[in-house]
Amino acid sequence: MNEFLSFIKKEFYHIFRDQRTILILLVMPVVQIILFGFAITTEVKNTQVALFDPSKDVATQYIKDKFQASEYFTIVEELTTPNQINEVFKYGKVGLVIVFSEDFADNLLHTGEAAIQLITDGTEPNQASMLTGYASGILSLYQQELMEQYHAPFQIVSEIRMLYNPQLKSAYNFVPGVMGMVLILICAMMTSIAIVREKEMGTMEVLLSSPLKPIYIILAKAVPYFSLSIFNLATILLLAVFVFNVPVAGNLFWLILLSLLFIFLALSLGLLISTLVDSQLAAMLISGMALMMPIMLLSGLVFPIESMPEILQWISAIVPARWYIEAVKKLMIQGVEVRYVTKEFLILAVMAVGLMLISLKNFKTRLN
Repeated sequence: MNEFLSFIKKEFYHIFRDQRTILILLVMPVVQIILFGFAITTEVKNTQVALFDPSKDVATQYIKDKFQASEYFTIVEELTTPNQINEVFKYGKVGLVIVFSEDFADNLLHTGEAAIQLITDGTEPNQASMLTGYASGILSLYQQELMEQYHAPFQIVSEIRMLYNPQLKSAYNFVPGVMGMVLILICAMMTSIAIVREKEMGTMEVLLSSPLKPIYIILAKAVPYFSLSIFNLATILLLAVFVFNVPVAGNLFWLILLSLLFIFLALSLGLLISTLVDSQLAAMLISGMALMMPIMLLSGLVFPIESMPEILQWISAIVPARWYIEAVKKLMIQGVEVRYVTKEFLILAVMAVGLMLISLKNFKTRLN
């Protein structure tokens, strides 16, 4: 019995001496519970709203206050011309635009009917449907209040417009998300495993003894995965266009250039992972578990970022897939010019260069 207890004690020592095991066993479940608890939500909250109100009367002001008081909406901008509507959507500033008809209050009180247009981005069909549903609910409550106050029939006619995806096809949402997830997982996971395999088998030192500089050896191992990722990118785009009928509305050159930048970033991330671990299993766990969960939950692929707590919104800013997916939706679905995705390009470029520099520095230090 004492020998058995000694073996148990030894195993506990082994576990507590390995910080990565402790991280997986004790810290990872806590992180998962927090992320799944706060990030997974079917509700849409704090959606940024823009208004175009040519009437500026008592009725429109009351409706504005109703929207502002709702937990679902936050009014962030009042437009001065209808031409600004497309601009705010292209820059991704808002999720909903409310357009009041002229002489809104007069029409409502004298004819019993007034019109409101609800415009939203249809590239995320579920979110767009919920947004217009919440907005219509607020308008219905106001309409009911008027009927009870004046004891007369009133009707607020809501015209709903789904920009970029009027048919509300779900493929318009998941194709950009799948592109981001597939590219980063394949590049990061396969690159990290390939390099760690050489270190685990003890052959990396043999490779480094060749006339080639270490940087060329590492890049040589990354090039095949870069090529395979380009093939995957072409396959996804062809399937999107010819199978799922998702158009490439924007410039194909900029879409491909953006994807190549993202692939380079993913390769840099895989190289960084390879400098942190010494076994293929650890590389797979980190590149799989540590990347899959943030991509699924914090990139906007499945759940709207605006509905998450503010701290998770800040954390999502360091998830590369978030910026790639946003840019792909703008270029591929909305068909915007490249100036509308300048921010996403710059963020991904800075991330890629930073990861590559850190990875190469760490890798050279470890091998020396």
